[in-house]
Amino acid sequence: MSAVLLLPLVAVPSAHATADAQKNAQGKAQGRAQFAVTTTATNVAARSDRRPVAGGVYDSEVGRTFISWAGQYEDSYVQSYDHRRSTWSAPNRVADGDADSHNYPTMVQAKDGHLLVFRGMHNVELRMSRSPQAHSADGVWEETLISKNAATYPMPFVTRDGTIYVFFRETSGDLDPTVPTDTRPMLYVVSKDNGKTWKTSTELTGDRFAIGSTSRADNMNEIYIGQLRLEDTGRVRIVYTLAGGGPEGHKHDRYHRNIYYASFDPRTLHFFSAAGKDLGTQIDDADQERYLKVAETPLTLPNNVKSPDYIQLVGTTLGRPFLLWFSGDDAGGPLHDHLSTWNGRAWETREVARGLRVRDMEEIDPFTWRVYATEDGLPNVNTYLVRFGRTWDAETVIPTAKPVQRVEVVENFRDPARAIFSGASSQRDVAIADGDITVAGLSRR
Repeated sequence: MSAVLLLPLVAVPSAHATADAQKNAQGKAQGRAQFAVTTTATNVAARSDRRPVAGGVYDSEVGRTFISWAGQYEDSYVQSYDHRRSTWSAPNRVADGDADSHNYPTMVQAKDGHLLVFRGMHNVELRMSRSPQAHSADGVWEETLISKNAATYPMPFVTRDGTIYVFFRETSGDLDPTVPTDTRPMLYVVSKDNGKTWKTSTELTGDRFAIGSTSRADNMNEIYIGQLRLEDTGRVRIVYTLAGGGPEGHKHDRYHRNIYYASFDPRTLHFFSAAGKDLGTQIDDADQERYLKVAETPLTLPNNVKSPDYIQLVGTTLGRPFLLWFSGDDAGGPLHDHLSTWNGRAWETREVARGLRVRDMEEIDPFTWRVYATEDGLPNVNTYLVRFGRTWDAETVIPTAKPVQRVEVVENFRDPARAIFSGASSQRDVAIADGDITVAGLSRR
């Protein structure tokens, strides 16, 4: 079992580099892309644990972009942008978040045109809200209980034929008190009728779970998917890390460890390694350790951050996957930002920056991706370019009035509504909602 290989692609700033120095370095690259920003709602965003999956969609049939976000008490809100009139709607509260930062909205559009918002009510159940009209976010949304599988972290996507998948994590101990608290596998549900009826992955495959383990010696049996991405090819790319009690016994989310990659084929319900190994319909611990491990990280407790963090990003260049992820420093230093690339035979991992939280990314062309990143406690969103899954270059700085906590690139985006920036609330308490919702897109020249 080898340790993570760290080979710098570019010069990495020292631990004492100032934010101003970093900004100046980025400023030299400005001009490659100019962004326009619009604050669509002020002092409304609560702290949210949302992952960079399914934040919004562009509907070409009506020329509107629909976005979702978590407001006070983690209630779900939606807004729409009319590209023909260049106007934003007022926020529409569509569902109750039950005052838990895990209960954030994720949104997709069904084939029949209706918008669907999913919430995993933390460790309880998976719920869906459906817009009353197709191609519109207006009105009172209808709520449906999909599953009582102690669900958290819904990650939905819609395939080309209109089949809807929602991956979620199950807190198994809430269903069976004899199961340790750090046993939390991934499952999914599927609908082929625009969200009217659903089947679980267990019903479809006979497997207890889709990704997970139950008996690791280090008690790291919790799966944290950082991001999943549906490609035009129909393949879904997945990056995740493990959590659990570690050597201290069964404790929820005490430690994080390692980075793993897999892909999923919705047509066959099979998972695959980067090398193309067919793992069948379930990933267990033996599979992930033998075929899916990208980087091994130490089982330690860095200061004030889980390591690796909850968010990791996944993309592909010419069919080969690459990952972006960041880890903490147990000495109290800056975050370490890593780029892991599949070279066709093995994973290569390099540190490319420090002090950044990578938030989401978008494909610019077959060779280039734009990465959105933030710095703790500072306003603005910084962008970087990753080429061929290997090089890392500063691009520009997108100004925001306040610090940003979450970024989600809109599905099939159309400027100026390309990416959603959810502002960082001043308090962890979701009763306090004073972050801004800002949308950014390339400006017209």
